[in-house]
Amino acid sequence: MPMPLIAGNWKMNGSLSLVETFGQALADADLPSRLEVALMVPFPYLESASRALAGTRAVLGAQTLSDQPAGAFTGEVSGEMLREVGATLVLVGHSERRTLFGEDDSAVLARVRRALEVGLTPVLCLGETLEERDDGRGETVVIGQLEAVLDALEAEQRHRLVIAYEPVWAIGTGRTATPEQAQAIHAALRRRLAAYDDGLAEKTQLLYGGSMKADNAAELLAQPDIDGGLVGGASLKIDDFLAICQSAG
Repeated sequence: MPMPLIAGNWKMNGSLSLVETFGQALADADLPSRLEVALMVPFPYLESASRALAGTRAVLGAQTLSDQPAGAFTGEVSGEMLREVGATLVLVGHSERRTLFGEDDSAVLARVRRALEVGLTPVLCLGETLEERDDGRGETVVIGQLEAVLDALEAEQRHRLVIAYEPVWAIGTGRTATPEQAQAIHAALRRRLAAYDDGLAEKTQLLYGGSMKADNAAELLAQPDIDGGLVGGASLKIDDFLAICQSAG
């Protein structure tokens, strides 16, 4: 069974003082022994977060990266830059990147490849809209997003990804997929991973990322194919985030 992972995605939120607060709290926290923790903070806070988290169990992640190594791409950030300031994980294909910034499957694949090239672990985000779910296409859409990346990778590269299922209709809306709904998609993802490689299905961390909170985390994390959480709003509240971490132990 994969090691549980709780990853906090701050999105375009936070402050330097919040970074320091989290660093101190995580240094003092008595976390479950079998648990990985990560924080994905905005680009300006990465270096400060790297220092603040240095004495903790948490690792540093970024929220996206360019598919280019360098050049005249104003406003972009390269994987090499992320590595230099201490990031080890990076979100790729988050629904907000897909819908707000037009990143399609080919753009997501390019960013996954770039992350792998520089030694970052891509957290590949997958998810369906409410319309797609209501049309009965939810599983098909999610599996298609997975295949668009994995079909183009070498076998060894597939083993270096984390997968996060985040139903778009449950992000920032206050709605959450029921544990049964989330488990059904996670089980489908696990089956598809097994079709590539039995070892891939056994070892890949499958995270749930749709309004996971302190009061629903335990029930979601108890599902057999949910290995952790990609936490949004609750990751900005240290007590809530730590409670979710405890639920994963």
